Amino acid sequence: MLFGRWPVMSALLAGTIAVPAFAPLGWFPFTILSLAALFLLWDRGGASTGLRIGFAYGLGFFGAGVSWVYVSIHQYGHINLVVSVLIMLVMIFYLSLFPAVLGYMIDRCRVTNTREGLVLIMPAGWVLAEWLRGWLFSGFPWLEVGNSQIDSPLSGFAPIAGIYGVGLAVALSAGLLVAMGRRLIGWHGGLLLVVLWSTGYLLKQVDWTVEDGEALRVTLVQGNIPQEEKWAPEQFSATIEQYLELTLRQGGGSDIIVWPETAIPAFYHQISESLLPYIEEEISGISASLLTGIPVLDMSSWDYYNAVMSLDGERAFYHKRHLVPFGEYLPLRGLIGDSLDALAVPNADFSAGGDDQPLLRLGGYPVGSSICYEIIFGAGVIHSLPEAAYLVNVSNDAWFGRSLAPHQHLEMARMRALETGRYLLRATNTGISAVIGPDGRIIDRSRQFEPATVTAEILPRTGSTPYVLAGNLPAITLALLLLCAGLLRTWRGKRRPEPGGSV
Repeated sequence: MLFGRWPVMSALLAGTIAVPAFAPLGWFPFTILSLAALFLLWDRGGASTGLRIGFAYGLGFFGAGVSWVYVSIHQYGHINLVVSVLIMLVMIFYLSLFPAVLGYMIDRCRVTNTREGLVLIMPAGWVLAEWLRGWLFSGFPWLEVGNSQIDSPLSGFAPIAGIYGVGLAVALSAGLLVAMGRRLIGWHGGLLLVVLWSTGYLLKQVDWTVEDGEALRVTLVQGNIPQEEKWAPEQFSATIEQYLELTLRQGGGSDIIVWPETAIPAFYHQISESLLPYIEEEISGISASLLTGIPVLDMSSWDYYNAVMSLDGERAFYHKRHLVPFGEYLPLRGLIGDSLDALAVPNADFSAGGDDQPLLRLGGYPVGSSICYEIIFGAGVIHSLPEAAYLVNVSNDAWFGRSLAPHQHLEMARMRALETGRYLLRATNTGISAVIGPDGRIIDRSRQFEPATVTAEILPRTGSTPYVLAGNLPAITLALLLLCAGLLRTWRGKRRPEPGGSV
């Protein structure tokens, strides 16, 4: 009755119930039930309701799932309450436009009340909308439905077709459930579901990459420096001593030490001849390679970068390539102005690193590096493969506070490890730091908001998963083919004359 009388309210509720499918709860069936409810509402809705239903679903989904941006903007970005709420609402409204436009297109194409609409068009359209959201205006692929399946059988499709391949399996499952419930498809719909999930389960048993080298002992250091103190000049010495103390106390016997994003809160040129020799001398006693976050200023161009530096016999750098809009750089600077206050960091308008940067070497092996937000982009992570023997991601999730975001961020990092078949080391300032296996499972992790170290053994790996070789192309191509096939079948069926009638 609720679906029939109040479809918009029902869509809002349906979007909200998808969020528990993601970390930290990980109730993965909820995503399928949520999408099934959306598809049912679209299928039963009247003319011109698709857009409203889609928009309401987006408000529920993103309103519940990414409202943490308020914490980043207001509590740590020092933006006043009214402006912070306004920015959060604008972001939620923008993200809600993607399911809204999809609903509008479903109405315009007249594919409701058809088997093809539920089983082909809506699932394929959902995945294409997610893909568009993942790159348009630099992209924001947070809460892509495939991430919710990291612990489900469907995650077996990740090394084959990436996050959008998993998402397509989720959406197909939802469409098949609704089609069977509406008796638009018979017993073979259930068979397709069994085949889909069984295939995902069997694919999870496959090792797509192989071990290539001796085990490495790694230690991730979590300093737990409060964000409001991180860049205070009087806190600088205490910050460095905190990281060194944790490293020397827990890092003995380790081959690799990883400190988080901007663990050294000063530009490289300011400490290259003073502090860094001291750090190198201190860690030389434990014979470990160190990777740490540090901002870098190019003195020739006056460009500065959010970077990581490796100390492995020599100093080498990786400059972050995919920056956070309005956080690390200001889009449309010529129109908006020259100031950027979204980060409480000196001169926070970073430049993007180049795509042709050589891989860092750590512990004697090439490593695929990413900084914070970059780990949510699968196509960007595979840029370093198959050369990289393992992956490292550093972040400062203190920006998220005690919200859902650190858990969701870790979940996406797990998906990158599974897609690539590589171990992934994730060091963060306040947690969650974790060592993740090539199957996406967490080997060990820290608790949040306390100084901690995470120590584990990893194995360098070589080889390429199908996703590393082809990226998102197969999944997006398949979604386009399903969409076109569904539209053609639907339109041909509607043009077919009834017995005794005419077209």
